[in-house]
Amino acid sequence: MTSDERFLALARELDCDFSGEIRIGGNYAPIAQDGRQLFVSGQIPRVGDRVLHVGVAGADIGLDEARRAAAICAMRGLALLQRRAGSLDAIGGIMRITVFVRSAPEFTQQSEVADGASDAIARVLGPRGAHSRTSVGVLQLPKGAVTEVDMIASLGLA
Repeated sequence: MTSDERFLALARELDCDFSGEIRIGGNYAPIAQDGRQLFVSGQIPRVGDRVLHVGVAGADIGLDEARRAAAICAMRGLALLQRRAGSLDAIGGIMRITVFVRSAPEFTQQSEVADGASDAIARVLGPRGAHSRTSVGVLQLPKGAVTEVDMIASLGLA
């Protein structure tokens, strides 16, 4: 099974369609390239025009929902990489991700939320998805989203 096929399978499992426009919210590039490195701007759990998971982890959003939101963010990033590279099989690896979690003051499971993004990347890319990661609790995120994920990837050698 190719990475693109695994991507589609996970998208179906998440009940999300990433084939449409990946909207951005300002005057910036959703993905920038420097040589073989690809820098993906922060992605919130938006599919089409709708932000799917709005709220605060540890208050009105539970751990499982926050993990799903992080997975959707990662899938948006992978969709952008797929479009840039032509196929996710052309991605050499994911070097780093940062997962921002809109958190209640007492919420301390940011790393467990970030596992949703890491697990999605690993399912789609296999060993090429192994990455370094930082997870951070924050007061607010764009559009009230519970999570946001950015990533740095590399193109494989032709």
